[in-house]
Amino acid sequence: MDDVTYSGDTRVGGPADVRELPELTISKLAVGPMDNNAYLLRCRRSGDAVLIDAAAEADRILELIGSDGLARAITTHRHPDHWGALAEVVGTTGARTVAHPDDADDLPVSIDEPVEHGSRVPVGESELQVVHLRGHTPGSIALRYDDPQGTTHLFTGDSLFPGGVGKTTSAGDFQSLIGDVEQRVFGVLGDDTWIYPGHGKDTTLGAERPSLPEWHARGW
Repeated sequence: MDDVTYSGDTRVGGPADVRELPELTISKLAVGPMDNNAYLLRCRRSGDAVLIDAAAEADRILELIGSDGLARAITTHRHPDHWGALAEVVGTTGARTVAHPDDADDLPVSIDEPVEHGSRVPVGESELQVVHLRGHTPGSIALRYDDPQGTTHLFTGDSLFPGGVGKTTSAGDFQSLIGDVEQRVFGVLGDDTWIYPGHGKDTTLGAERPSLPEWHARGW
């Protein structure tokens, strides 16, 4: 049964907000000067864990990981505020690194497991599906978890937030990003899908779907 006490509201320096799903435990931690979100997903059966975005404050992330260890560290995209603690976290835990090859050259560590759209990343006995969302950066990815006993959970990096898609630097990049978000997220997932962004508060697809025409019209 989903943990109804989870809100997704965290602050830098504060505790992680923890969501207990039947198969996974999701811990959201706010870190660093840009209020980044780092997410630890741990399989409740095997104990194996993955981290999404070792953004900053390696000491706090390592405390969150604890003695049960880390199997993989996934980076959603190449911007430095999302990988500031990656080298230290990987060096301490021995975790394997995961990212899209289009962004891999800008990361501070080599990538052990390059992933493409549709790739699967194990989390113990569960798995995440990679959703390539081109535009914020060439290799930006989201990670999709389909709870077998509940809803879908999507970790979107900087590609989708409450109120719009991520920042782009050209009209072409915006069209690419909003096209991918419409086709690969809104087009295939239900309104109850929970969105965990790279910064700030969570949202749902149902809360954001009515605003898609507005996002198109304003161009960001």
